[in-house]
Amino acid sequence: VRRHQEVHVVMGNEACDLDSTVSALALAYFLAKTSPAPKAAFIPVLNIPRAEFALRTETTFLLGEQGIPAASLIFRDEIDLEGLHRAGLLSLTLVDHHVLPGADAALEEAVVEVLDHRPLERDRAPGCQVTAEPVGSCATLVTERIAQGPPGVLDRPTAALLHGEDGRPSLSPIRGGRLTTDGPRLSPPGTILLDCVNLSPAAGKVTPRDVACVSLLEERFPELPARDTIFEALQAAKFDVSGLTTEQMLRKDLKVLSGDELLLAISTIYVDLETFLRRPDLLQDLDAFCQAQGYVGLVAMMISFNERNEPSRQLAVYSRRETLRSVVCQALEEATTPSLHLQPLPSPWSCVSTYAQGNALASRKKVLPVLRAAL
Repeated sequence: VRRHQEVHVVMGNEACDLDSTVSALALAYFLAKTSPAPKAAFIPVLNIPRAEFALRTETTFLLGEQGIPAASLIFRDEIDLEGLHRAGLLSLTLVDHHVLPGADAALEEAVVEVLDHRPLERDRAPGCQVTAEPVGSCATLVTERIAQGPPGVLDRPTAALLHGEDGRPSLSPIRGGRLTTDGPRLSPPGTILLDCVNLSPAAGKVTPRDVACVSLLEERFPELPARDTIFEALQAAKFDVSGLTTEQMLRKDLKVLSGDELLLAISTIYVDLETFLRRPDLLQDLDAFCQAQGYVGLVAMMISFNERNEPSRQLAVYSRRETLRSVVCQALEEATTPSLHLQPLPSPWSCVSTYAQGNALASRKKVLPVLRAAL
């Protein structure tokens, strides 16, 4: 702001999972490489406070394997987006989401582009470029964008950005169309594999475009690691919740919905329901978590996989407000787009409703619109 430097921020969603992180980093790199005589600094921003980053175990694992230190990344609490916007210096590209939370409503008019793999829930201003395609991973859309760019952009250094390799680069802000790094090495193919469960049709997430992007990069750069090797390592890191407190498990993959001055937390939990309910002092931890953050309730979406990479899902709906809990449960039970095929399960507490989810293909991405409409 002091230098009156224009800033173009590329930012993922507040869950800040691997897909959001890699999509933001890779797209910011591409924009810097291809923007004609840019005046702005292109900056990928991870949409969480720095203190939360250690909970993104698959992301910390991947970046650690590639030698990219957390100190080289920029987090939401380290950049004053509101101040930049007030000064007329901010352009904002959203990846892996297209609806800013209520707290960021003032930034809406700074959004110039959206790249997401969810159905659009709202229209954008005519000047905003929108790409919203039903693929399994936002990294697929980023990879397509880079592959369709000017000749030479998808060269070996760019492939190093797109796929993990050995090396210890230092990633820093992108300025004047040049990335000030000796070649960051991230992995949208690995991200696509993780998001699409190793391209398994049984998981119900992969699309032909996801497969095509992974194949394209493997064909152009045959030295890339094998799919199974990448997926198994990232999956193990993602589901490693050993040593995490209940609060950390709830924060690890969290999204928040707002409506009528209410905040509802939706957490993806990487253990099965029985294991989750056995956690010591769970009810007290749920109470403390929601009270500390001002949430009126919490939907915990459990997911686990068998040896064939087939998902199993259960739900727990917690709220001390019986009316709200009933509204949320009714919305989930009666949902038709998609139908969750819920079967009630015994719960140890009256303020927690639990279900087996027969439709294991209904991920949080698909359930969020149901919950948003209920609020």
